[in-house]
Amino acid sequence: MFYWLFYEKLFHVFTPFRVFQYATFRTGMASLTALGLSLALGPWMIARLREFQIGQHIREDGPQSHLKKAGTPTMGGLLIILSIVVPTLLWSNLSVPSVWVALAALVSFGAVGFWDDFSKVKKSRNLGLTAKRKFAAEIVAALIVGLMLLWMNARGIYSTSMNVPFFKNFKPDLLVDSWLHNPWTYPFAFVFFFGFLILVLVGATNSVNLTDGLDGLAIGLMIIAAGAMTALSYLSGHADFARYLELSRTPGATELTIFCGAMTGASLGFLWYNAHPAEVFMGDVGSLALGGGLGVVAVLLKQEILLLFIGGVFVVECLSVILQVGSYKLRGGKRIFKMAPLHHHFEQLGWAESKVIARFWIAGLVMALFALTTLKLR
Repeated sequence: MFYWLFYEKLFHVFTPFRVFQYATFRTGMASLTALGLSLALGPWMIARLREFQIGQHIREDGPQSHLKKAGTPTMGGLLIILSIVVPTLLWSNLSVPSVWVALAALVSFGAVGFWDDFSKVKKSRNLGLTAKRKFAAEIVAALIVGLMLLWMNARGIYSTSMNVPFFKNFKPDLLVDSWLHNPWTYPFAFVFFFGFLILVLVGATNSVNLTDGLDGLAIGLMIIAAGAMTALSYLSGHADFARYLELSRTPGATELTIFCGAMTGASLGFLWYNAHPAEVFMGDVGSLALGGGLGVVAVLLKQEILLLFIGGVFVVECLSVILQVGSYKLRGGKRIFKMAPLHHHFEQLGWAESKVIARFWIAGLVMALFALTTLKLR
């Protein structure tokens, strides 16, 4: 909104408004706005959650040290979503479709998380949605994003090819062009495209969700990942940098910098209240929304594979659950880890919660930095 008002409408009246043209300025302001909103509204949000008795349910089969956290306000992810949406609407160029796709993914997956959290509050046993129903809702959210991407592709403002780390000229097309020329294989092109999109988006949302098990762990890692995505989106949208690094320059990638900056600022503000010992938890509404936001930016920037490194700890946490469940079912009840997700395994080994959090943050930072170095290692 500010871009349209101060640059497009008032720039010729007052030339210092030229500053609203620059993505770096608007990204910084979006980050500060998101941080300020999160910090300012945090106490009010926590008080309202307490008033409505929206407290966290702690599983009895989890770490015993977590039982004291029962009743801590949850669904604080509503604060995160608000703190991302408002600055994005204020500081980005709203005529760019990529911005609306990113917001749609954030809100859609956040709505699934809200449905799950609200179901837990209404049900006496805090069961929430069934796994099948939750997964189906996540797929619907991913399909909505996919349809928006196909609309952009039809208008030449989104490419379905993606970058592959370490390979300069290998850019596979997700919407396989050769299949579109044969009526018999035409449906397979879209099945492959939507299947890969669902894998990325649903995988990202559930990975963040599974990581959200310790005070500040997931939101701290999100600050790192969103910060890396902010840098990546700026490089992808800058003509000279994109050409130098041989990135697929995506129209509107510069405006995604504002979205990522808002995501970073909102996460930083929420960490103030979620740091150990947490005053509020984000709940599924927060973790699914952040995972969806992170995943859709990777899709829009054509860096789906690089997301595996930027969100490396999220991926490892998700894999630990898959391996644990697989081992339990296939090996007659035998487990690989003392407890899954992985952060609980280290708790069972005797690590203090704060030590697990700090060391996972360090691992996340190392992986994010490695991901950015791969941009030139081609």
